[in-house]
Amino acid sequence: MALTPAAAAPQRLGRSGDERRASERRLVRDAQRGSAEALETLFRREWPRAYRAAYLVVHDAAVAEDVAQEAFLAAVRALDRFDRRRPFGPWMHRIAVNRAIDVSRARALRREVDAAAAAPEEAPPDRPSLPFSDELLGALRELGPEQRAIVALRYLFEYTPGEIARALELPRGTVNSRLRRALDRLAELLPEEVAP
Repeated sequence: MALTPAAAAPQRLGRSGDERRASERRLVRDAQRGSAEALETLFRREWPRAYRAAYLVVHDAAVAEDVAQEAFLAAVRALDRFDRRRPFGPWMHRIAVNRAIDVSRARALRREVDAAAAAPEEAPPDRPSLPFSDELLGALRELGPEQRAIVALRYLFEYTPGEIARALELPRGTVNSRLRRALDRLAELLPEEVAP
């Protein structure tokens, strides 16, 4: 299996994409005005994808669920400052991915401090459905959280390097180099599976 963008990734804007964006803008406007129904719809639309992105960074289903929930709550708290002209999904994913990176770093530091900590467990059977093989998921664990986040945004959500740079507030060159290093490392770990 080659590492290719997921078929279920967000559609690029076309007629249905334009309609989805208009619907999303209405939902955000209504949520900003206090509509619980609009918030619930936004949650149902974006939380599963934020959860999958968080899982790819932290590799722990329970932690990824917490991260995605915290990200959605953070988005709700900041919703009054959100610019409705921008898409909600990438903003939500940015919050989730950044939070997942922070959690992953903190967990790594705790493991370093606690020498008796056990090695990371294999993915639990209740992990999210992902378009990647078990071998690829295992190899992703070998990458740093920043590289995992960029790989997730690029190949799960099909964001361009420019969109990733804006979402993570990084220079585009940094995104490109992290993505290239991540793909090179994955190719070393899985020479048969990764086709950069």
